[in-house]
Amino acid sequence: MTRDRDSDASESGIRLQKVLAQAGMGSRRACEVLIGEGRVEVDGHVVREQGMRVDPQTAVVRVDGERVPTAADTIVIALNKPRGVLTTMTDDLGRPCVGDYVADRTERLFHVGRLDADTEGLLLLTNDGVLAQHLTHPSHGVAKTYLATIPGPVARDVGRRLKAGIEIDDRLTKVDEFSVVQALPGSALIELTIHEGRKHVVRRLLEAVGHPVERLVRTRIGPIHLDQQRPGRSRVITGPSLRSLYTEAGL
Repeated sequence: MTRDRDSDASESGIRLQKVLAQAGMGSRRACEVLIGEGRVEVDGHVVREQGMRVDPQTAVVRVDGERVPTAADTIVIALNKPRGVLTTMTDDLGRPCVGDYVADRTERLFHVGRLDADTEGLLLLTNDGVLAQHLTHPSHGVAKTYLATIPGPVARDVGRRLKAGIEIDDRLTKVDEFSVVQALPGSALIELTIHEGRKHVVRRLLEAVGHPVERLVRTRIGPIHLDQQRPGRSRVITGPSLRSLYTEAGL
C-alpha cells in the first residue's frame, strides 16, 4: 500500500499548496499558480518552487503580504454581546455570561478584550491566544468603533477635544475619529473610533467632556463589523475577513 506523503505532517510537513488550499486560498492548482508567481511567503521568505513542505501549526504564511492562518483548528467567532451579559466564560453566581452563547463549542476560547455588562455589541472569541493578545494591546493599533447615545446637544468642540486627547489616569487618551450621527431633542447618537483598550475608556472619555453615556454599542474591531447581526447571535469569521484580521493584528 502506498503511503500518502502529505499525511505525515509530523515528519516532513504538508505540501504548501495543500496547506493554502485548506486555508481557503483556492484549489491546489490555483495555489500552485500563486506559488509560481512568487506571491507566497513562508516565514518571511518568498517561495517559488512547488512541493515545499511546511508545518501548518507553526509556519507564518502570507499571500500578497496578507497573513493566511494555516493552523487547522484556528477559530475566530464574532458575537453580538447583549446588554447585561458578563464578559466571562463562566460565572460562579450563575449570571448570564459570554460562555453561555458558545457553550456548544469544544475549543478553549478566549474573549478578545472586554465589554462591561452594560455595553453591547461586537466581541471576538478565539482559541488563538497570540491573536487575542495582539488585538487587545494598543501597540498594534487595532481600531475599535463604538456608537454611543449621550445627552445632547453636542457642542462643536467636543470632537476636537477628544481628538486632541483627554487625560485619564495621568495618561493622554485620544479618539481617532468622532462624528455626530443623529441629533435628537435632548440626546445625540455619536460614533467614535479609538485604539485604546483600557477599562471603561469610552465611557470615561465622554464623561470627561460632559456627556455621560446612556447606551454604548461596539460596532467594529479592525476589519470585522457587527453589521446586522442580532444580539446573542454569533458567526465564525473565515476567508478574507479572517486573513485581514490577522494582518491588521500584525501577525
